[in-house]
Amino acid sequence: MNKGVFRVMRRELRRIWHNPHYLIIMTLGIVFTFVFFATIMKEGQPKRLSVAVVDMDGSYLSRRICHEINATSGVKVAAVYNNHTEARKAMQRGDIFAFYEIPKGTYNDLLQFRSPHFVLYVNSAYMLAGTLSYKQLATMGMLATGAVQREVYRKKGYNDEQIMGLIQPIEYDTRNIGNPWINYGNYLMTTLIPAVIAFIALMHSAYVIARERQEKTLKNLLRRSGGNTLYALIGKMIPYNVWYVFLCLLANLIMFGFMGFPLEGSWLLMVLNTILLIFAAQCAACFIACAIPDPPLTMGISAIYSAMSFSLSGFSFPVESMPTFLYSFSWLYPIRHYFLNFSDIAIYGNGFSHCWPRYCVMMAFGIVFVAGAMLLRWQLSREERLNVQPAKNKML
Repeated sequence: MNKGVFRVMRRELRRIWHNPHYLIIMTLGIVFTFVFFATIMKEGQPKRLSVAVVDMDGSYLSRRICHEINATSGVKVAAVYNNHTEARKAMQRGDIFAFYEIPKGTYNDLLQFRSPHFVLYVNSAYMLAGTLSYKQLATMGMLATGAVQREVYRKKGYNDEQIMGLIQPIEYDTRNIGNPWINYGNYLMTTLIPAVIAFIALMHSAYVIARERQEKTLKNLLRRSGGNTLYALIGKMIPYNVWYVFLCLLANLIMFGFMGFPLEGSWLLMVLNTILLIFAAQCAACFIACAIPDPPLTMGISAIYSAMSFSLSGFSFPVESMPTFLYSFSWLYPIRHYFLNFSDIAIYGNGFSHCWPRYCVMMAFGIVFVAGAMLLRWQLSREERLNVQPAKNKML
């Protein structure tokens, strides 16, 4: 290791030792995020969501539908109302996520071969709960309709085989590739936790450089590195890189090992993916901190850049469906490449031949790191010239 890099790294370790609260707070934030998501995603997906039924018919059929809805594992009937207004107020209060409205005269309409209309109301303000409630209630509505049709056809003299051909002429066989359990923990935690760690690593790396500016210790940092800004930044980033890579690998080890999340591909490829994610995030942080001399503005730009990475990574909304200019920007975020490699390795079990282009892109963030070091050197040289010039004018 270069002596300048070693001296800067030793200096940074001393600074961490004397002021450990910054690193401790960041680490506690990561631990809290992991425990929080591991707790709420313990069962894979939310179950027994509160819904209601507006039973204005009061017949045998409506009571049977209520019992069938309550028998499902996804939702529970928290209340049965007699009118629409009470159910709407309960939804506005947040007591229920959806309600099923059975109009008056439903059973009589069925007996007279008329088609009654059931209405399903869903609170989409709660995206996950609303979607799951809608899925469960819509499925139960289709099953209830099929049960009624089966009874009608039986009375007409059809046998069960003919009835199934009339009710469901085409049978679907749905297979969820990569996540057959429909476990939201597999989907969210394995991508969100590394993204949060990369986000914190980026913010923290930008902060420690901005703090050097704020405390006016950049010259001391440069002197320790032998006057080389590149060595200074490398030595300063190594302790944080090692720590955040360790946390990310530990999180992956818990998720893929202890929690049993599927990992179809190579563990070594996932380790390399993790190391390059933290490396690329720190390179981006160094460029932002070196390019923007104002510390508060540095932190603001870092926060905006990190926050946008969640939207442009592709695991919440497909990037290909975004406008073209946003799709182009997505390649500027390391988490995007991490997510694509994660899908190839963990879900599809692909090897290095599928991952190496994105590995190269993440390694290319090193160019941004070098550019940041050059910008920092230029800024320090400019400050020296500006400080020397007034002194000369005073002597004249």
